[in-house]
Amino acid sequence: MRLPVLALILPIHCSAAEIPPGSHVLLKMVNSVTTRTAKEGDYVYMRTASPIVSAGQVVVPEGTYVQGVVSQSRQSGRVKGRAEMMIKLTTMIFPNAYMVNLNAVPGQAGTGGGETVNSEGKVVGDSDKKGDLGTVIGTTEAGTGVGAGVGAAAGHVGEGAGIGAGVGLATGLAAVLLTRGPDAELPRGSTVEAVIDRPIFLDADKVQFTGPGQASALAGPPNREPVRSSRIPF
Repeated sequence: MRLPVLALILPIHCSAAEIPPGSHVLLKMVNSVTTRTAKEGDYVYMRTASPIVSAGQVVVPEGTYVQGVVSQSRQSGRVKGRAEMMIKLTTMIFPNAYMVNLNAVPGQAGTGGGETVNSEGKVVGDSDKKGDLGTVIGTTEAGTGVGAGVGAAAGHVGEGAGIGAGVGLATGLAAVLLTRGPDAELPRGSTVEAVIDRPIFLDADKVQFTGPGQASALAGPPNREPVRSSRIPF
């Protein structure tokens, strides 16, 4: 009589490292993105600007690639409405080609300009109200000067100045109304901080790094002032 063979099935334990929710990931832009040209589906490329440590060990070295995609891009209006751009961070690519899904959005950004990031993760462009006012005032004053000169030559000083002021005001308003407000930009070298809102589990065997990684040599973006688009938007 043969005894039945009992198969002993042992559970397989996979070791994993975790990037816990609430972790901050500092990134640096490799390419530039702007609402002037960006379209939904355009790729965005970044690299981690600091290592990520879990349980006392580096699990994401500095210089790790992060890929994202533009999910929304809108230029500012001619009268109101700021430029907006939504970027989703989709994939983290390690130096050994190991890849994980990231599924995060920016929380802060250092662009060298006046861009901000709202609570939804949208990069919002600066406004140029000060510049708009300066355009109107400057053209009005110029028109006043020209009008005064023409009026004086014709013997109607006050009347010429009034006409010149009106022409200058109209020109200044046209310059504002026929151009768009500043674009939202993430120039090359901008820093972007993402906050992980869910745990990300990593294969511990593939994140055995002995050093913090390699720092990026990309310089930060220069300081920028808001500039309206010079093209007439039809």
